[in-house]
Amino acid sequence: MPSSRASNKPHQENRLSHKALLDWFDHHGRHDLPWQSPRSPYRVWLSEIMLQQTQVATVIPYFNRFIARFPDIPALADAPLDAVLNLWTGLGYYARAHNLHKAAGLIRDRHQGQFPCDFDAVLALPGIGRSTAGAILAQARDQRHPILDGNVKRVLSRYYAIEGWPGKKAVENRLWQLAEANTPRQRVADYTQAIMDLGASVCGRKPDCSACPLAQACQAHALGNPSAYPAPKPRKTLPVRQATLLVLSNDDGAILLEQRPAAGIWGGLWSLPECPADAEPHDWCKKWLGLGIRTLQAGKAFRHTFSHYHLDITPLHARAHHLANGVMEARPQVWYNTRQPADIGLPGPVKGLLDSLADQQ
Repeated sequence: MPSSRASNKPHQENRLSHKALLDWFDHHGRHDLPWQSPRSPYRVWLSEIMLQQTQVATVIPYFNRFIARFPDIPALADAPLDAVLNLWTGLGYYARAHNLHKAAGLIRDRHQGQFPCDFDAVLALPGIGRSTAGAILAQARDQRHPILDGNVKRVLSRYYAIEGWPGKKAVENRLWQLAEANTPRQRVADYTQAIMDLGASVCGRKPDCSACPLAQACQAHALGNPSAYPAPKPRKTLPVRQATLLVLSNDDGAILLEQRPAAGIWGGLWSLPECPADAEPHDWCKKWLGLGIRTLQAGKAFRHTFSHYHLDITPLHARAHHLANGVMEARPQVWYNTRQPADIGLPGPVKGLLDSLADQQ
């Protein structure tokens, strides 16, 4: 539950010091991120989507490649989804790419290719929630909207010593009240970037209170235990699932890939065929792929972790050949040349396997 000391709307004197925060930002904040120059709605939108669940250092090269290929919203909207997923490969959380592409099409068709200025219109776009909509309009349009990403939650939870995990609705609602109360009417774009930068740096998981511009009035600092805030997400043991992926190569050395269904993990991406645990690989390939296989050999198993479970993957390598009268299943399939990669979206673990095969050739 939220702390009783922070249960009321903050008085003016209890609000964080905009001057101190912005002075710190002017000297120590991030001013050279690629989406800051120019800070257009499209570039800010793309960066905000990529930064969901992902660190800035990881995002920068993806952002640069993405912008080079799709410099504006019409280019993104008109591109094949596979081309978008291809540039997203390895970034994870692929639903973000699906939503980004879908939203670009809606902006092209409903907003004449121009990113909307109205908050409700932005919020209506696929993949954009309240905080993301506020961050885009604050940074790109200098409109006053509060934001509440993970970094801001950390700063506000410590500054007001808010107890409880921010994922709980009551705690989240309290943090939204504080975010709204503290959002200034001037230099909104800089304030938005500043409080995110603060939460990502000196007020990170291991806070450096000696370098924090807000430490003097921070309640968690006064209590002497800033690392206790915000309360961590309750731990739970992730279940473990098994998957056997077939690495089937033809006489030319190409690898068979199939496109996964739109729903579920790796939706719409091209992956290695998955052989059910209770199936015999030779029989399964004959029945479902119309292929005969030989020289079957198990590769080194490895683990890939999703947000809700671990996936232990065992690759099975085999040479494949078409059978007379063999019929391949209806799911789209392609023979993938690892030396001349196709412009398609791949799950990170599958791309890793294919890259390792290319290195061996």
